[in-house]
Amino acid sequence: MTQKQNGNIVGIIMMILLFGMISFITNLAAPMGVVLKAQFSVSNFEGLLGNAANFIAYAVMGIPSGILLQRVGYKKTALIAIAVGFIGVGIQYLSGYAGQESAFVVYLTGAFVAGFSMCLLNTVVNPMLNTLGGSGNKGNQLIQVGGSFNSVMATLTPMIVGILIGDAAKARITDIFPFMYAAMAVFAIVFVVMWIVNIPEPHAEQSSEPLGKLMSGALKFRHFILGAIGIFIYVGIEVGTPGILNLFLVDQNLPNPLNTTTAGFVAGSYWFLMLIGRLVGASIGGKVSSKAMLSTVSAVGMVLVLCAIFLSSNTSVSLPVLKSVDGVTSFGFLEVPINAAFLVLVGLCTSIMWGSIFNLAVEGLGKYLAAASGIFMTLVCGGGILPALQATIADIAGYMTSYWVIFAGLAYLLFYALIGSRNVNRDIPV
Repeated sequence: MTQKQNGNIVGIIMMILLFGMISFITNLAAPMGVVLKAQFSVSNFEGLLGNAANFIAYAVMGIPSGILLQRVGYKKTALIAIAVGFIGVGIQYLSGYAGQESAFVVYLTGAFVAGFSMCLLNTVVNPMLNTLGGSGNKGNQLIQVGGSFNSVMATLTPMIVGILIGDAAKARITDIFPFMYAAMAVFAIVFVVMWIVNIPEPHAEQSSEPLGKLMSGALKFRHFILGAIGIFIYVGIEVGTPGILNLFLVDQNLPNPLNTTTAGFVAGSYWFLMLIGRLVGASIGGKVSSKAMLSTVSAVGMVLVLCAIFLSSNTSVSLPVLKSVDGVTSFGFLEVPINAAFLVLVGLCTSIMWGSIFNLAVEGLGKYLAAASGIFMTLVCGGGILPALQATIADIAGYMTSYWVIFAGLAYLLFYALIGSRNVNRDIPV
């Protein structure tokens, strides 16, 4: 085996690990709301501020990350992202040692810094995996493998956090230290390996037109603007649905609240169904249009959310899930509020939305595609803003009432699929 082949294999492994780390770190923020609520006696809104800080970093770093990529290349951008990720998790770790009066702010700072890293990593892992796989079908296959590993880590994260917390009423940041040790270790190992190994550099195309002009050009397309809003809303739906669900399931006002470990397992089932949905979506994507897929899952999601809102939390159903009873973890049927069962199923709907919205929004953009992608990355910040809004409503009017935010978001995506995605600006030269 040649040195180049060895470098490719090592690079592929590192990129897939980073795919998982994006999900591992990002999905830590929402279940950490349980910890913050317990340790600092704060509201649901304040508990999800860590999640907001993580995603708002995308609004700050989305476009600069593309500029950095153009100036220093993919490998150096990846190394910078990994180093920033290590620092971000390290700051969150230090919040466990900070005094009670400053620990909350220190944790939020760490979540914000970690968000910078996740934004940078999102700009490099897809093209690097595509290049390492040789582009074409093989490159796309590797991206699908990376995406599947990302979904697996999204499934495991709330479960792991739930196991580490134990008793929600006594949860502390220090309980999550093993999670942070593992994250920092992976970042350190991947950084050293990528620094040493010669990894092929994807070609970053240079444009003769300034970025500002290209972004202005992309924003002339109505279907792109509406699609960018759709991405903002979609990420908020994806994050808010299981994030608020986790808080709901451990609420002591429920007739039978779950322990944090089991609640984490239930929320993890949402992400597991997203994995299943992505695999199904990948298998039928060549036969079913993005418009048909997005309109179908948006409509089904609206029905599921309506059922969750209007059905009584006193009604229970059996859900097949990992559960923890008296310290013993096993797979079996668990009695959960019927609302939770419907919200878990929303994961099947959100699974294929990103790709569908992206495909519809960039159709016909031509030379404006790269600039449009940067705008999309900026609007990922919806994953922090909409869940914070939902948490505020949950504080004021109750958990299930807050899901009207999710319903409204799904209604917008249905509108976009059926009407807003039509390109009415075909006269613009691209």
